[in-house]
Amino acid sequence: MTADTGTGTSVQDTCGVEHLDVRYGQRLVLEDVSLTVARGRITAVVGGDGAGKTTLLRTLAGLVRPSAGDVRRPHSRALGFVSGADGVYRDLTVAENLAFSARAYGPTGRWLAKARDDLLERVGLAGFGERLAGDLSGGMRQKLAVSLALLHRPQVLILDEATTGVDPVSRAELWRIFAAAAAGGGAVLLATTYLDEAERASWVCVLDGGRVLTSAPPDRIVDDARGAIWTIPADGPPPANAVTWRSGSAWRLWSPDGPPSGAPDAGAARAELADAVVIAALASERRRPDEGRGTTPDTPATATRRPMSAGSPAAASDTVPATEPLVLGRRLGRAFGHFLAVDGVDIEVRPGEIVGLLGANGAGKTTLIRLLLGLLCPTAGDIVLFGRPPSRETRRLTGYVPQSLGLWDDLTVGENLAFAAQAFGDRVPDDIDPELAAARGTIVRALPLGLRRRLAFAAALAHAPRLLVLDEPTSGVDPLARARLWDTVHDAVGAGAGALVTTHYMDEAVQCDRLLIMAEGHVVAAGTSAEIVAGRTCVEVQTDDWAAAFSALDAAGQPVALSGRRLRVSGADCSAVGNVLHDRSIDASLRVVPATLEEVFVDVARASDTQRTGGRSTGTRERGGPA
Repeated sequence: MTADTGTGTSVQDTCGVEHLDVRYGQRLVLEDVSLTVARGRITAVVGGDGAGKTTLLRTLAGLVRPSAGDVRRPHSRALGFVSGADGVYRDLTVAENLAFSARAYGPTGRWLAKARDDLLERVGLAGFGERLAGDLSGGMRQKLAVSLALLHRPQVLILDEATTGVDPVSRAELWRIFAAAAAGGGAVLLATTYLDEAERASWVCVLDGGRVLTSAPPDRIVDDARGAIWTIPADGPPPANAVTWRSGSAWRLWSPDGPPSGAPDAGAARAELADAVVIAALASERRRPDEGRGTTPDTPATATRRPMSAGSPAAASDTVPATEPLVLGRRLGRAFGHFLAVDGVDIEVRPGEIVGLLGANGAGKTTLIRLLLGLLCPTAGDIVLFGRPPSRETRRLTGYVPQSLGLWDDLTVGENLAFAAQAFGDRVPDDIDPELAAARGTIVRALPLGLRRRLAFAAALAHAPRLLVLDEPTSGVDPLARARLWDTVHDAVGAGAGALVTTHYMDEAVQCDRLLIMAEGHVVAAGTSAEIVAGRTCVEVQTDDWAAAFSALDAAGQPVALSGRRLRVSGADCSAVGNVLHDRSIDASLRVVPATLEEVFVDVARASDTQRTGGRSTGTRERGGPA
């Protein structure tokens, strides 16, 4: 690979794999995978747990030996690699981590000092040199890990789920770093489960079961799905023999040959990358039914699989009137010493609705959930759960899926379900998802993540709860599995339950009826996604030299973000953006477009953070107590 700093994509300045196979013993983990990672662009590898993303990236990094095929990569000293475990030493300080990385890769002296200081300033870690890495927030540790990988200015930056589990604010800051690396002529390869992230990349490779489902620029993947997506209201069951999945208040239908039969009111839908990826996964299932999820060529695949029904309605004495909130919190506060984790929050969840709870790490979401479940007592305000204060009785009417899933890894599927049923005084229902039934005797730790999450849903729903509390319920699973899990939530809510959901996937907001955005322990925005976004704008920049435009806007302090080969500057003045580009003699076309929910979320969170710090935005909330 050449050391050219331009953004061309000749054979000499690429790395990648051709017809790659990787086996672990007798298990084929990657099969016939081909991918080129070019300089000057970001390449995203998308897939759920077990898709093969990590193996592909580790093979390109030289950590896994291929069983067949060709691998092209530069010398290891020209690589920067961030593993899924974040790759920092938690018992060393930030400065000590950087010094260790520098010694491993060679940079020394004044050059090292300048590179280190520049990186820490860029990632928001200036002034944290003496802080132990283990004492940093998750987002800050990830930014430190990326800094370690970038310290020696690698030609290729490989990132294994560096943003998974990171809140949207930290994720936006990390993407700014990735974009800067690509703008400087580097090749950036990242693995992610976030499709809204993949849309920002120049090239997307979708893996499923070790095979490539599709590999192309994101807009081309979406174009292939256009004309094949239809929508109908979700006020009833989907048409029989249709390939469907749920998206908020509508069914999405896949029918490449025109409106599906049995759905006369179907309307053409605007295809999204998530739709295209779900279609690719469903088509793959149809092609290989023996390896799919129980579908056959003669039986249309459907994303609508229910891990377990919501069961029978709770007894009348356990219900509240349909017009009354299941959860009602007024002016809730929770202090840990002098630290206010939750401060003056109003919240309610009614039967038949899904409320989304969004916020950066440390915003107070987890503390609020613990208050609502009765696991913590408020230091201010009042909570009413099912018409009474939280108690063991109200907990019996609640189904809770924590981010950790709350399963016993050393018990089988059947034993976990039996344990959950006995805890609530119920029996294990008969209508278990076929895949869970087939895996009844399997130890949970041996299950793929998607099936573990479906088991957690099944355990939480078995006693027919009136309220579902779901903490990052779809984290790490592939888009098809995510669609199936959301269908389960909608089924329960359609039967009269209410749901409170936290998520870092901004594209999942469409599944929620209302949203609450938290920052610094407060609710800073509330309403439907359309209401929250209304009136907010973004400047979209299109130019033949995106790298130069990005560098110029970034240096000018504009909140610029990369989206494929276009740039977006959220909340900016169009003339100010134009002046920066004009001063650098960069030809570009500008237009003002509606902001996305994620852009609004980041702007609101940053504004709250800046207000807290008196005008100095830190990009994260260093806290003195749990939040």
